[in-house]
Amino acid sequence: MKRREFIKSAAAGAAALAMGRSGRAWAGGTRYRVAVIGRTGRGNYGHGLDVVWNEIEQAKVVAVADEDAKGRAAAAKRLGAPRAYADYRRMLEKERPRIVSVAPRWLDCHRDMVLACAEFGCHVFLEKPMCQDLEQADEMVAALERRNLKLAIAHQTRYGPAIQHARQMIADGTLGDMLELRGRGKEDRRGGGEDLMVLGTHVMDLMRLFARNAQQCFARVRDGGRPVTKAEVRDGAEGIGPLAGDEIHAMYRFAGTTIGYFSTQRAKHGAAKRFGLQICGTKGILTMTTGAVPEVWFVEDPAWQPGRSSARWKQISSNGIDKPETLSDPRHGLGNRLIALDLIRAIETDTQPKGSIYDGRAALEMILAVYESHRLNAPVALPLTNRRHPLTLL
Repeated sequence: MKRREFIKSAAAGAAALAMGRSGRAWAGGTRYRVAVIGRTGRGNYGHGLDVVWNEIEQAKVVAVADEDAKGRAAAAKRLGAPRAYADYRRMLEKERPRIVSVAPRWLDCHRDMVLACAEFGCHVFLEKPMCQDLEQADEMVAALERRNLKLAIAHQTRYGPAIQHARQMIADGTLGDMLELRGRGKEDRRGGGEDLMVLGTHVMDLMRLFARNAQQCFARVRDGGRPVTKAEVRDGAEGIGPLAGDEIHAMYRFAGTTIGYFSTQRAKHGAAKRFGLQICGTKGILTMTTGAVPEVWFVEDPAWQPGRSSARWKQISSNGIDKPETLSDPRHGLGNRLIALDLIRAIETDTQPKGSIYDGRAALEMILAVYESHRLNAPVALPLTNRRHPLTLL
């Protein structure tokens, strides 16, 4: 597709999606039966994975499940769900929905909920990160593959129209050869292991989106200035599973000469200000935050240093290069709509969503490769041979 055609179609699609529509005519036929699984007080409904279906014309929420009575009643009211269940398996058995939002933010339930959805033949919209470890991820992949079911994971950034413009720009050679990818977590009170798992998943997914699969990882994990040992391993908050470290540095090798870096620590200053990804090429630098409407900027400066060239930074927005942004994404509303509509497209065309179960597993694998490299004190190849959580083997 020519650049002019790409920009025109991307901008038109973004405008339509911002209004909660798919950008194509919908004849008002049979709607997809959708169910929502939440867990009030233990992951709740994630970042809006419940209410997104209220704005999808092709879908209708038929039921909600939540073990908490008050949370269940509140969810049924805001979703207009005619039925509500305390037991999500009971809901799946009785309602037989086509699509299920597995919405809780906590990870300790993702594996069981997705396996139940697969058992009852349901496609899934899953909150990120995917699950606690690769053994669980492999189970989830196998269960969905057996029934040819689709899963879309809530990595909203890869769906943003501005990111599509950035990818096209790189494909056109404007950035030159991709040399380095530099990512950082939010580096707030969660800096270190929790940051790596909860927010690093977005950065790992973006690295793969631009540089494809990582082939190797070498990393070090420290706590209190010392290398992490078994004594520093702890249970992570929010059902994350084993965690360790308040300072993490990882290096990844991608195809060719492209190298990726990810770091997180409990920084004293600038929490969340550095969260995102920077891509350095032989012709310039591309920087981005996360979300369906990220801040994306590019400068054609092979020196990578302000003041050494006359080039100016240009914004890359949903409208194209060097054009102001006109979209917004409060509370992940636009991002979730983009994912939900893409999941429906994947179901109808028997293809994978743009952010599939395989992408979710690959991002998790990059995260756990950090601990595996630290455990072995050596670079590790990806995919990992060890599918158990590395911190349980220290």
